[in-house]
Amino acid sequence: MEHASEYVLFKQNIGPSLCIDETSLNCGELYTVVTNRAGHGGKGTLVTMIRGTKSEDVIKVLEMIHVSKRKTVKEVTLDLSPTMMRIVQSAFPNATMTNDRFHVKKLFYESIDELRISYRWMARDLENDEIQRCREQNIGSSQKVCG
Repeated sequence: MEHASEYVLFKQNIGPSLCIDETSLNCGELYTVVTNRAGHGGKGTLVTMIRGTKSEDVIKVLEMIHVSKRKTVKEVTLDLSPTMMRIVQSAFPNATMTNDRFHVKKLFYESIDELRISYRWMARDLENDEIQRCREQNIGSSQKVCG
């Protein structure tokens, strides 16, 4: 397998439900990995591992699988990457794309954290404004009118 340094392909492992993702195995070197969900990480799981994440390179390797076989893929789980979406659209024309829950949760929690920080700054600004108002009106901290 002279091409093994660039990709490995196990056509027989393709199934109706796949996952595609990129991973770094060595010193930041990226690989695109396509797996069959039915394999549950065991024998028969790996469909292909391709050096790099360029959509053209990945599509070229996936097109080595006959189009009739690729059209049997019904669903592909992927991250929110436009590159991965382009690969799936091109290589698996009948597949529905499903965003993986890890990336959806990450996006959700980042948004919630942004809101939390924004509200914290708003509360701090309100508190500072109230302190300034009390100073201007000569209201001391021992009086219950302020705060």
